[in-house]
Amino acid sequence: MKKYSMLTDSPGKSLFFFALPMILGNLFQQFYSTVDSIIVGKFVGEAALAAVGASYSLTTVFIMIAIGGGIGASVITSQYLGAGLYRKMKTSVYTALISFLTVSIVLGTIGLFFSRTILTALNTPENILADAMLYLKIYFAGLPFLFMYNILSSVFNALGNSRTPLYLLIFSSLLNIVLDLVLVRGFGLGIAGAAGATVFAQGLSALISFCLLMKSLKTYESGKTGSEMPDKPRTALFDVQMLGNMIKVAIPSMLQQSIVSIGMLLVQSVVNGFGSSVLAGYTAGMRIESICIVPMIASGNAVSTFTAQNLGAGAPSRVKEGYRAAVKMVAAFAVMICLTLTLFHESIIRSFLEEGSEAAAFETGNAYLSFIGFFFVFIGLKAITDGVLRGAGDVLVFTLANLVNLGIRVTIAFAFASIWGVKAVWIAVPVGWASNYLISFIRYLSGKWSRKKLIRMEES
Repeated sequence: MKKYSMLTDSPGKSLFFFALPMILGNLFQQFYSTVDSIIVGKFVGEAALAAVGASYSLTTVFIMIAIGGGIGASVITSQYLGAGLYRKMKTSVYTALISFLTVSIVLGTIGLFFSRTILTALNTPENILADAMLYLKIYFAGLPFLFMYNILSSVFNALGNSRTPLYLLIFSSLLNIVLDLVLVRGFGLGIAGAAGATVFAQGLSALISFCLLMKSLKTYESGKTGSEMPDKPRTALFDVQMLGNMIKVAIPSMLQQSIVSIGMLLVQSVVNGFGSSVLAGYTAGMRIESICIVPMIASGNAVSTFTAQNLGAGAPSRVKEGYRAAVKMVAAFAVMICLTLTLFHESIIRSFLEEGSEAAAFETGNAYLSFIGFFFVFIGLKAITDGVLRGAGDVLVFTLANLVNLGIRVTIAFAFASIWGVKAVWIAVPVGWASNYLISFIRYLSGKWSRKKLIRMEES
């Protein structure tokens, strides 16, 4: 496959072929999470699937925090790359790795000690509490591996290399599936086997990814500008100002990436209140939703990198061309998703549940997918519009839009659950997506994002 340059080739082609490996990679990532659920549901039982679901909203928040942190780092890295300041680009990479490894260790330690407290606060049904807590403890123990894997993938994407993360995701996905079957079905380790398989697969992939990145960085010589000469000091391993700029982008990016997961987490107590059977069906529906939003989120991340590189190179007009191309991309994805879910939602839900599962589990999953399938275009438009603002470092309105999204989802779920039942949880989703998009789009139309600047052009 030809490698397209985001700075010189057709915006539409460069965006599509850059986003494609990210889409495939994220699909594999969601695929092996889904396989976890299918294997647990089929070979351990409905209650075990519900236990994974009770943990899923929380674990996904941490995954999205890692991805959002990686995006914050990648925006700075992409802008330095576009400007040709390779020494600073390397420093931004090292700063990101050191910072987020530290954050992941702290979060993992907190999670290990407070797993029961968190699950109890989420109103987790008593019959699945022990299994859910075991799953979470193993997950938190491996959190540094998960964080570093996602940060490293974002750095590769910032460098314009979205294929290496794809190959590593395929490897880790296949390894995870094999380990799932061996540990869960073969050795009968149940929930512990599913969690352990995921941690081991991602840990090995993170190690390989780190080695490949260090090798890749050696190929970048000093920048071509007069300010970066060979006799300059060695590349710094950490820069506080760069970290500050990363945080400025990372925090709203974490919010944007995790808005679905935070929303699910905050309304988890609403779903849990309807019992483990409804939770099992909802878990199956969430897994499918997570797969369906992959091309939308990946397109938004591609637009973010495209924006950062072109603004770093002083070409805001190319960003607008890329945005128009991205609108067509997400519209096409939305049509395909809608058709697939409309035609096959019942078969999809049945693949998660063993024969003899409660009718409420099937009904919940089917109702969720048959409704939400018509609205994925909104999250696609939201993702690419947010991507432009994020890539430019224009974070204020971007953050507000995501907070509005989150507030709408939580408010509707809690306010109307007693009237509409569990349906209130997913009725709130497209309303939040659409509101987020409209706020971000108004900011995009203003053009003020194109005048933002996050990097220092001079070399220290």
